[in-house]
Amino acid sequence: MAEQVKKPLKITETILRDAHQSLIATRMTTEQMLPIVDKMDKVGYHSVECWGGATFDASLRFLKEDPWERLRKLRDGFKNTKLQMLFRGQNILGYNHYSDDVVEYFVQKSLANGIDIIRIFDCFNDLRNLETAVKAAKKEKGHAQIALSYTLGDAYTLDYWKETAKKIEDMGADSICIKDMAGLLLPYKATELVQALKEGSSLPIQMHTHYTSGVASMTYLKAVEAGADIIDTAMSPFSMGTSQPATEVMVETFKGTEYDTGLDQNLLAEIADYFQPMRDEALKSGLMSTKVLGVNIKTLLYQVPGGMLSNLVSQLKENGAEDKYREVLEEIPRVRKDYGEPPLVTPSSQIVGTQAVLNVLQGERYKMITKESKKVLAGEFGQTIKPFNPEVQKKAIGDTEPITCRPADLIEPQLEKFEKDPVVQEYKQQDEDVLSYALFPAVATEFFKYREAQQTKVDPKAADTDSKSYPV
Repeated sequence: MAEQVKKPLKITETILRDAHQSLIATRMTTEQMLPIVDKMDKVGYHSVECWGGATFDASLRFLKEDPWERLRKLRDGFKNTKLQMLFRGQNILGYNHYSDDVVEYFVQKSLANGIDIIRIFDCFNDLRNLETAVKAAKKEKGHAQIALSYTLGDAYTLDYWKETAKKIEDMGADSICIKDMAGLLLPYKATELVQALKEGSSLPIQMHTHYTSGVASMTYLKAVEAGADIIDTAMSPFSMGTSQPATEVMVETFKGTEYDTGLDQNLLAEIADYFQPMRDEALKSGLMSTKVLGVNIKTLLYQVPGGMLSNLVSQLKENGAEDKYREVLEEIPRVRKDYGEPPLVTPSSQIVGTQAVLNVLQGERYKMITKESKKVLAGEFGQTIKPFNPEVQKKAIGDTEPITCRPADLIEPQLEKFEKDPVVQEYKQQDEDVLSYALFPAVATEFFKYREAQQTKVDPKAADTDSKSYPV
């Protein structure tokens, strides 16, 4: 019998980014991270995801920390491990499209401050919205990974995924990630999907999912057997629920097989011991809600990500209309269909969800249309897999000619304008401050004032009390 060829599975650790973003609204501080970095650096991870997504916004807004300073400190600590970030294509880490020069500068500064791998995605899977970021990453000698936002719908055939994988390889990306943000990918479907992507391209395949619907570990098992090269996991204290499967569990699952990761369980146990008190404290304070720790099968029934479900509940509560929950869940797929069946991930999930709530509360579909919905239907976010419902589009934008080109082609260079802004002129202490301000002007301004006050030991002005959270 032929000897099995060993193909060790690689692991990307998410505890410093997606895991705490998913379970405690991105509230882990740099100070909490740094003491364990040395041990994490000895594990032999493929990479540690520690930046991007909502961490940038949350650092400035809630933690009053400079996200760039966090990245530099983590880079100093991780001597042997690649650092990874999540990047929303032309949206960067914000919620609108930015000009190419801002995207290029952000990529350049991310890599200069310590990022090795940039995972780039678009909420519509419109590859045109990823071109600038991929080129910029390659120019700076970084690893450009394109993430496909996984979703369901009759247009999302295996041929679609296969052809998209080929286009991604042609764009010059270094690897592909299946980004299953809602935990919709079922185990046997994962087998088919990974095989299709492998047929479409020769790039390494990374698998990212969330435990929301309860199938994630089984999905990883089938994906790895089908040829996935890397999986995203989270240390056990911040795993499961709306986070990723536990690192230690997946390491043990593949032990002694051809996919054996070779990672040391004793070392992982020491790292888990470090994070356990943080979990206990988060549960005690209510920062980690038990609601995000269970299995939510409605995710599969309505294809709605866990974070989106909790947003819907709070929107209905504010309007005293919690009894309309089921109606809204049934309205979401209809709105999604009208909007060209996009994947539901930031910011499309918030836009579709809010419009569905409005449709139900108003008692008439599209009686009121949000300005974000109008932007989507005007083509400002790019192209969806299917055309928009023409009647809904007409109602939203009237006779305005929708955008059909790459949306960023219509955005004039913005970097110089941000550099010359009076706020930046007054508070800038590093080049990166321009980018913080470009993405979150109001939040960054508050942070700059706070930073200056701290440095001069003057009481800072009242901190921003906005408690909104923006999950990816």
